[in-house]
Amino acid sequence: MADAKSRNRRISGRGDASLAKKIAVVLRSLWARGEGKFALVVLALWLVVSLVSLVWTPQSLWTTDGYHVWAKPSAAHWLGTDGTGSDVFSWLMAGARTNLLIAVLAVALAGVLGMALTAAMVSRSAAVSGVAVVVVDALISIPTVLIALILAVPMGASVAVIVIACGIGYGLNLARIARPQALLAAGSDYVDSALANGASWFSVLMHHIMPNTMPTMTVQLSLSAGTAVLAESGLTYLGVGVPSGVPSWGHSLATSVKFIDVYPLTVLWPGLIVTVVVVALNVFGDALRDAVDPVANPALREVA
Repeated sequence: MADAKSRNRRISGRGDASLAKKIAVVLRSLWARGEGKFALVVLALWLVVSLVSLVWTPQSLWTTDGYHVWAKPSAAHWLGTDGTGSDVFSWLMAGARTNLLIAVLAVALAGVLGMALTAAMVSRSAAVSGVAVVVVDALISIPTVLIALILAVPMGASVAVIVIACGIGYGLNLARIARPQALLAAGSDYVDSALANGASWFSVLMHHIMPNTMPTMTVQLSLSAGTAVLAESGLTYLGVGVPSGVPSWGHSLATSVKFIDVYPLTVLWPGLIVTVVVVALNVFGDALRDAVDPVANPALREVA
């Protein structure tokens, strides 16, 4: 028994070391590409600014100055002030953490829902797979905005509305896109061999089918994170997203877009940040797909 435990610990230790090497190779591969470097820098800045905003912002979010509304950038207010005299830079810093939370939670919900629906659609039970395909095809036609509007009736404007609406909408898309790759893996010889050797369907699903869908899911989830940032801006502008008083990039856009002809700078900053982050998330998905694919990344094959 003691020998078996020692052997298991050695195997687990080698597995952890191998995983660390693979992560290092993936990060180096991302950094070696121009678009990967751009995405890593932008996403790292987003994370750092979100964490810093938890403990510090240049000005208090609730400080207003009626004598200096719509002020131009200055030493005291790096990006100027809004219609209440509040510091625009401080609100954008604080908004970064709200948008990061929304993107992470929406992607997590979409990933769990997408994998569950994909597993159901490639089930060995014809009834389960048939019903799952019909359900996905029926629900995928409902726009994310409509889901948010329906949820806003009982829940009101909240971050939860954006997360649930985006998670459901993007999860359905994820399942639809990943299904062909999952079906291809489910019908492969190595899956038949694993089943013939006594492996359970759940084990085959987790060790053979889902790993083959990861490149597709990685790209789709990265795109979903970027779309969640855009959805936050749109839903907040419609009044069903982030509630008033909670900082977010969508809130900054919604409160200043009416004055774009008079004070264009107040709209420029949040619009520019949203654009750069969405572009970074989109190119990150493409770069990550190539970096984690052993066929496209020879360095990863050497580690494996």
